[in-house]
Amino acid sequence: MLQQICELARRAGDAIMQVYDDVKPIEVTSKQDDSPVTAADIAAHNVIIEGLQALTPDIPVLSEEDPPAWEVRQHWQRFWLVDPLDGTKEFIKRNGEFTVNIALIEQGKPVLGVVYAPVPKVMYSAAEGKAWKEECGVRNQIQVRDARPPLVVISRSHSTDAELQEYLQQLGEHQTTSIGSSLKFCLVAEGQAQLYPRFGPTNAWDTAAGHAVAVAAGAHVHDWQGRTLDYTPRESFLNPGFRVSIY
Repeated sequence: MLQQICELARRAGDAIMQVYDDVKPIEVTSKQDDSPVTAADIAAHNVIIEGLQALTPDIPVLSEEDPPAWEVRQHWQRFWLVDPLDGTKEFIKRNGEFTVNIALIEQGKPVLGVVYAPVPKVMYSAAEGKAWKEECGVRNQIQVRDARPPLVVISRSHSTDAELQEYLQQLGEHQTTSIGSSLKFCLVAEGQAQLYPRFGPTNAWDTAAGHAVAVAAGAHVHDWQGRTLDYTPRESFLNPGFRVSIY
């Protein structure tokens, strides 16, 4: 099923690129939480929903663009958790740092994950404790890698966060790089970075697919109290702060 989900993510990415490559300015509207949404978000959502319903009609879907009411999803044990376009701000800037995120959640854990970056056409995927990166038609297994000093990857949109800056000052010798979307999880997973600390707000659909890839590659994804991020349905979609680390 992993390969079928990868193909579905590619199709969603193609729908996104039709908007991205258009010479016209990207039209942006705001959702109730003031986060931006574009025609590309909706197009990718429609592709993914249709594909998942055809592939696994018995598994419900929670997508950022149409989240079911709490009463509907509160007892879900197994479900798809989807962000059709993660990094909408980066998409609007046309800097290429956005992804399609699809994760399968079982008993609160992301057991399968796909993160696809449509601009570079890079696919990260994970299932059954293994993670892969596919680029230019070549698919290789990936795993975390230690480096000294460690490279810390931070959010391009939240790089000035005061808590983050204080944490980095206390970290000791390190280097930093900034990138958008769930690609931060993937940089740790493939050994390019060793740490991704996050204090700013995220939602469950922002992290689940990247979480699956990072853990399958050997990383840890814990909140600041040392607990693994949990995707068991709850009324709020917000995650606690967390860190993705190889240590």
